[in-house]
Amino acid sequence: MPLIDKEVRDNIGIISLNNPQKRNALSQALVDEVIEALNDFQARKIPVVILRAAEGSPVWSAGHDVKELPRSRRDPLGYFDSLEILLRAIQDYPGPVIAMVHGGAWGGALNVVMVCDIIVADESATFAITPARLGLPFNVSGILQFMSRMGLNVAKEMFFTADPFSAERAKTVGILNHLVPSEQLLDFTMELARRIVNRSALAITIMKEQFRILSEASPIAPTSFERLQGLRRLVYDSQDYEEGIRAFIEKRPPVFKGE
Repeated sequence: MPLIDKEVRDNIGIISLNNPQKRNALSQALVDEVIEALNDFQARKIPVVILRAAEGSPVWSAGHDVKELPRSRRDPLGYFDSLEILLRAIQDYPGPVIAMVHGGAWGGALNVVMVCDIIVADESATFAITPARLGLPFNVSGILQFMSRMGLNVAKEMFFTADPFSAERAKTVGILNHLVPSEQLLDFTMELARRIVNRSALAITIMKEQFRILSEASPIAPTSFERLQGLRRLVYDSQDYEEGIRAFIEKRPPVFKGE
């Protein structure tokens, strides 16, 4: 059975995550289907894409499928990790990708939401970035994406506590473009997408790429980047990382020792 649904409506591509048994976890299989859908829409020159959870899903997505993460001694969020490939596919899509969020978007799922061009959510939405719960080393590009969307102090709180933000707070700190009532979520998002469809697709494609290039324009010295990668390795080589993954799978609180 497919793990997503896809359709084109009013020249708008709609991708719906549809694996409720696993809370739409971002397994490699599900991610591959999303990327395939994006490639199909791009080939068909669909100017706008909406990324959502299927109707009735208990959450938007619970994030990375933890059972697929390497247990230790390997970067869990490397350049060729399936989730990282999905993030780049969304950023590289030539038209806007709109995240329509109902329910929780946690961990890697929030990273997916954050790379979307526009985010619309209803009052049921919650947002949490959870590497501190798993002892997981978050990557450099992901940190920058959060820093560019909200204040540095807010990003630090979100990462350090790993606690969920309500939809209202997410709107206040700049994560959301729009917060709308649940019963209006689909209609509002579709109307927003229709307005974009009626604009110049070429101009929007070029501006989206300009935004991407300029957002990545801050230079960093090679030695600083190597230090950042070395710091991350301290985490994914640690006993805490192994304990975080093991505790999640065993459905118990982790016991971190800072080792």
